[in-house]
Amino acid sequence: MSRLIFTLVLMLAACAPKPPAATAFRDAGAPIWSAAAFAPAQVAGTWRQVADFGASKACRDGAVEIVPVAGGLQLRGTLCLAGRAETVSGVAPLVGPGRLRVKGEDWWVIWVDVGYRTLAIATPSGRFGIILDRGALPADRLAAAREIFDFNGYRTEALTPL
Repeated sequence: MSRLIFTLVLMLAACAPKPPAATAFRDAGAPIWSAAAFAPAQVAGTWRQVADFGASKACRDGAVEIVPVAGGLQLRGTLCLAGRAETVSGVAPLVGPGRLRVKGEDWWVIWVDVGYRTLAIATPSGRFGIILDRGALPADRLAAAREIFDFNGYRTEALTPL
């Protein structure tokens, strides 16, 4: 009798709808590094989002204001994360070199150009990756950011300039 019940439970479980698969834009087994020399004080100002993994036409105008504060960065704005507009607001504590915690999720600065004009931000989970810039992103910095994403295990064919 218990085998019959067990078999029926398994059959019912097989019929249950599967939860949607999480979108991951990076190979979970690939190593990922944050920018150890990242200087939080140098990112003060307004940043425009210029690229996203999984961009959609509905989400195009991401921007964030960043203000360095004790222990982290104050963020205020809306960003396109994996093709979906998400509001970011509040203090993102620094949890390591080039590493922030935003709304309970780790965001890593994986690259910043020497002039602090372009930031490449990734998540170890691969849920999203974005490029922020203070102005218009030139082709050489886009290429450099793309190479860094690739080095950190991201599928760069999904990176779309906005």
